[in-house]
Amino acid sequence: MELKGEAKLLKIYISADDKVNDTPLSEVIIYAARKYGIAGATVTNGLLSYGANSLANEVYPMKLSDSTPMYIEIIDNVEKIDGFINIIQNYFKNAKYGGIITISDVNVLVYKKHREPKT
Repeated sequence: MELKGEAKLLKIYISADDKVNDTPLSEVIIYAARKYGIAGATVTNGLLSYGANSLANEVYPMKLSDSTPMYIEIIDNVEKIDGFINIIQNYFKNAKYGGIITISDVNVLVYKKHREPKT
């Protein structure tokens, strides 16, 4: 797959505690992206967040909430991202802790495969 120039960045903010049939929502989304043929995806854990209900979620010894913030970044062309949104919205509807999905324009400068080790 080649990805260069204009693309879309799909960013999904969720809680690490959200699950789909006992599987973390982040894992479900990443594997769905891979199956769908998305160019790339990354999950990042957050330290502190708040959302629509203004409840603070933090990763410190004295947590205010049990929901650790995280976000998933997914990059691909507009058609792939638009199609993938339809898939993940079903998972996202059942998110106990809520969240947000955003899309931004990005310009891909380099998209390179992992180099195979020399034998």
